[in-house]
Amino acid sequence: VDSSVMETSPPGPPRPPQSNNMPDVLTVRVQTDEGVFQDTVVEIDRPLQKKAFLGGFRNRLTGVEYHHAAVQTLPKKRPDRGVVVFSRDTQTASLKCQAQQSSADASTQMNRTGCYISCLTDRLLVPGDYVPASECHSKRVRAAIVLQSFARRWLAQQESLRMERNRRLAWQEMQEKRRKEEKEEQLKDRRRRWKNPQQREDFDILYRSLQKWRSEEEQRINSSLRGAERRAALCALLEQEQQCISTIGRQQISAQANNYDKAVRNLLDKCAAPRRWRAADGRMIEMDSQETIRARELRDLYASVNHVAASCEQRLIDLMTLKHTVQEHECQLTRDIVTLIDREVDLMTRRVKSTSLEGLRKRISTLFLQFIKTPAFNPEVARQLKVPQNPSQLKNNLFFCRACHRYLHSDNFSPSTSTRVIGRCRECTGLDNIARTRDDLSCYKTILTRLRADELQLNGEAKIPFLLQLEDMRYLVEVIWASCSALRTSSDLYDLVFVRWERQRDWSPWNCVLLSREEASIHVEVEDETLVRGIKHKHMLGRRHFSQISIMAEYLDSRSPAALGNQLVSKLITMETEECDTDGTPPSDH
Repeated sequence: VDSSVMETSPPGPPRPPQSNNMPDVLTVRVQTDEGVFQDTVVEIDRPLQKKAFLGGFRNRLTGVEYHHAAVQTLPKKRPDRGVVVFSRDTQTASLKCQAQQSSADASTQMNRTGCYISCLTDRLLVPGDYVPASECHSKRVRAAIVLQSFARRWLAQQESLRMERNRRLAWQEMQEKRRKEEKEEQLKDRRRRWKNPQQREDFDILYRSLQKWRSEEEQRINSSLRGAERRAALCALLEQEQQCISTIGRQQISAQANNYDKAVRNLLDKCAAPRRWRAADGRMIEMDSQETIRARELRDLYASVNHVAASCEQRLIDLMTLKHTVQEHECQLTRDIVTLIDREVDLMTRRVKSTSLEGLRKRISTLFLQFIKTPAFNPEVARQLKVPQNPSQLKNNLFFCRACHRYLHSDNFSPSTSTRVIGRCRECTGLDNIARTRDDLSCYKTILTRLRADELQLNGEAKIPFLLQLEDMRYLVEVIWASCSALRTSSDLYDLVFVRWERQRDWSPWNCVLLSREEASIHVEVEDETLVRGIKHKHMLGRRHFSQISIMAEYLDSRSPAALGNQLVSKLITMETEECDTDGTPPSDH
């Protein structure tokens, strides 16, 4: 073997240790032609596995053994057929399960003559309970619920239901917090109205509380005392009631004075306000006219004249300015103002105390306010006065009050859909309430205000809620709904609201339900037949009462006679208004 050839040829696979006696590469001299020899390098391939002995033969003459050719060559490589033959499908057997019912012969041996059968191993079989289809269905439903619970658990682990639950709990917490805040704000407002009453409704609350306290004390005295002790206790109770009425009266006088000052300031501010309108591009445009400028000068002069902490020099300057202002118009009012101004100036030069001049300054302020309210001196005030300056217009809206016997404008009367005759003005009605019944209508006013606001959001053209007055709302709450929610869970009038019974129809006394604010937020369909029947009965009572009013009867639907079962009798009631005659005499009572 040539060593150079071994160095240049690539090495073969490693030889096993048991066959190290044979080289990997051999150089064989092959005769290709006569006298021509060629050296050929032969590489020995050593298979890793040992082939099976396939036989051969031995030359008997020479003793040389010749083996099968397959033993001395590499294994034959199988041709590629293009099909994967070592996949799972080719290595898996296809099985099929099929039930087979084979015939089996059976026989039963019975007792007979000459043949005894033992019954020791016999069993008594009792039929079980019959399971109906409904029970099977319920069992399947329970099993489905179990499966759904596990499925929901898995979904909750995926944060889907958990997030939804957190949002719902957060919303419920927010709603509960809002209800608590509204309740606290309502109680705070009640306490404020108790401690510092300013309006007529606030004093009605005080008088109502006084009447309630007096009734409880009188009932306690009548139940526990007799004879002279009872009379003495009632006299003491009367004196306490008189002291409370005097205290409330003083507060009312103080509140009226404060409200009067606020009303005067609001009137002067409205007169001095510039004209405003919105342009086509959305901008707000303001314009001052000669009348508004004049009203603004009079307002500032009125504020400076009524300023209490002004010095003597400033007071003299203000009085001189007021004197020159009113002297522009010659009349009896301006002459009286000038006379009072000269009198105060004379007293101030004599160093009279300010406390002694309060009455004189009050007269000057009152006359100057009358000067400001005169349209001849302040043209802008004519747009703010309730009473028209044209005497011919007074005959249309002037009514006679039966209590105080005065002719007043229609704004001084409280209209009601259930009254036949306009009898007493607001002032006389409030005075009679304080002296007799001492009713508090603020809760009904709150219910009516909420109802109007809710209906405006649902339907901007709603009319029936704006036709009802406080007396009508009081009848609807007290008489028809018994001052309690339909579910009998709340009787706090400040917490009750009216909502629609049928949401598709407009609100009316025959399409409403009284609920608390919490119940109204979750108002859904009611399935209790007894409750529905009671609500329908209240609708019938409301329809029967309000159908007797002509202005309300127009809004009754065509289903009313059938709903009432021919028990509804509608009659029109004409509103009689007592207007003054041309000669100024009131109408006679007949």
